[in-house]
Amino acid sequence: MMTVSHAGAWRLPLLTLNIDPQKLLFSLSSFIAAALTLGIAFWASLPRPWWALLTVYVTAQPMAGAFRPKALYRLSGIAMGAVVTIVLVPNLQSTPELLVLCLAAWTGFCIYLAVLDRTPRAFLFQMAAFSSAVMSFPYLDDPGNIFDTTISRVEEMTLAILCVTTVHALLQPWSATPVIRARAQAFLGHARRWTAEALGRQHTRLEDEHRRTLAADVTELGMIAVHLPFDQRWAPATKRRVIVLQQHLANILPLASAAANRLDRLRESSGLPPALERLLEDITDWLVREGSRLDQVGPLVRRCETMALEAEATGDWNALLAASACIRMAEFLTALAASRRLADRIGSPGRPNLKAIPAEAFALARDHGVAALAGFATGTAIMLYCAVWILLAWPNGSATAAFAALITCSFAAQDDPAPVIGRYLLATLKTFPLAALYLFVILPRVDGYEVLVITLAPALLWMGYIQADPKRSPQALPMFSCFIVAMGFLARFQADFALFINTGLAQLGGIVATLAVTRMFRSANAAWTARRILRANWGELAQLADIRRPFLAERWTAMGVDRLGQVAARMAFAAPGNVLHTADGLADLRIGRNIIPIRRALSHVPHDARHSLGAILGSLSHFYGDRWRNSHASAPPETVLGQIDMALNTLLALDLDEPRRRALRALVGMRCNLFPAAAPLVREASA
Repeated sequence: MMTVSHAGAWRLPLLTLNIDPQKLLFSLSSFIAAALTLGIAFWASLPRPWWALLTVYVTAQPMAGAFRPKALYRLSGIAMGAVVTIVLVPNLQSTPELLVLCLAAWTGFCIYLAVLDRTPRAFLFQMAAFSSAVMSFPYLDDPGNIFDTTISRVEEMTLAILCVTTVHALLQPWSATPVIRARAQAFLGHARRWTAEALGRQHTRLEDEHRRTLAADVTELGMIAVHLPFDQRWAPATKRRVIVLQQHLANILPLASAAANRLDRLRESSGLPPALERLLEDITDWLVREGSRLDQVGPLVRRCETMALEAEATGDWNALLAASACIRMAEFLTALAASRRLADRIGSPGRPNLKAIPAEAFALARDHGVAALAGFATGTAIMLYCAVWILLAWPNGSATAAFAALITCSFAAQDDPAPVIGRYLLATLKTFPLAALYLFVILPRVDGYEVLVITLAPALLWMGYIQADPKRSPQALPMFSCFIVAMGFLARFQADFALFINTGLAQLGGIVATLAVTRMFRSANAAWTARRILRANWGELAQLADIRRPFLAERWTAMGVDRLGQVAARMAFAAPGNVLHTADGLADLRIGRNIIPIRRALSHVPHDARHSLGAILGSLSHFYGDRWRNSHASAPPETVLGQIDMALNTLLALDLDEPRRRALRALVGMRCNLFPAAAPLVREASA
């Protein structure tokens, strides 16, 4: 609508476009890589340039630093897929049923490894599964030239990966290092705000609301750190710092929640002592104040430790609660300050203290059952696709199997891939009219490579911009797949309507078949997966409490935090009345961390105390073993409470060295976590 200014001139209203420069640069980089790939493919007379073009967008990542490690994994996966294809297809071409069975088993095994790995290294197995499928299935009818065909597919996909990696590295110079630093600092800021509020009276509400972000961020730091060796020359030192930083961050969440838990018990019992109230106010003030200095942490930690020692000397239950809260706050502040120093030094030169570096990287919790289910579903789906294709003798059935394998491999790691595959189908249907417009109206008027690239720019730049948006990026792959495959991009243009329809039906058939098989074999929802994760955690706790088994404290904490993030991410999808909400993963994490000092103290206490502590560990191992076997969050037996009280009285009667003192504090925490409503501890009179 036009308006008239006071001067009488007509003026058109200005259109404001909210364009993100970083997303636009990503889209432009991908487009340049695509144009370069297409030009080289035409120049080298590669038989399927569209495979190379599609590979550009399949492998594109918004963070440039992520290209280089993933490029190596993907190239290795392509090589593995090519070897499997060359070994299987010529030798089993006379028995197609056995060939399909072997290809399905290989693909399922690769998906099992990809889902189990949970690091960027999973791209190797994912690409091995996908590449063997797209190299094998379209040529099962004519396997005579399978070697030449396989080499061509390897050349096309390798060309695409090298082009997209090079262009993005040149045009997008940002790397993983600032991303890690920003993520760590954001985590610390979030943790400070969460702890400041949790130390008040809002602990339970805030715990449920924020634990997912805090726990998931710890794991994600390690995922991003995989890219560090490809980013800058101080990468080894930075990666070691990230490993230490992850260990500190993993401690922050259980320490802060443990302090808040003790404060809640104190408020319910007798209220906070005035000295503790003042200390709490000073800690909260430091946490919420912007620009708070690290040199202020030392005095706060010393005040916490002094108050804890004074309280433990009395032996009163409320005093033990106050001491436990103080010591957990001191440990939290120490871990927070160390994390801030490490986060500030990420990406800087210098050698960190190697003695402080853990022996291994941050451990991830892995579920072999879920991974096996994903692999089995993938293999079964491929066998069903091929059975329908062979029985119907459909000429384009091989393409359907290839597209189905692509989709199945892309979404195998999700709890329930069906909703995502449904959106994949809708995005494909919406892109068909655009593909038809280009193929039958625009491209017949195009002559030459240069004009072709200019003509494709609007569509590919638009889809690339969508791919750069995290909220809309799942729509991009089906749009690229539909558009590029429909175009064909052969050396000589051909607008064949029948071929266009058959290719489109093959894509839709692959998506629909994948959706149907997914509904049959992968109907498990997020709540089911979360219950499996909780059950695995109970099994780990049973083993941790078993004194016959060795244990690695930092490894168990890392896996516990990782599982906590996985469960919390899925609890958002569980119904309000689901029993999943009754299982407190954070309490289990705190109990596991309390088991560790008790096991360490066994060699530092007399026989009677060792017997009491061993009885508690045995009961906990049996209790969590029952939870694991029954898959139910049952309440702990009251006999465990009696054992904890007996052990507390036994330790309070001893001279407390450091291991004994840590065991005493662990017993206080364990009593609060397992029996929050229990009456206060009754001290036994000394003999």
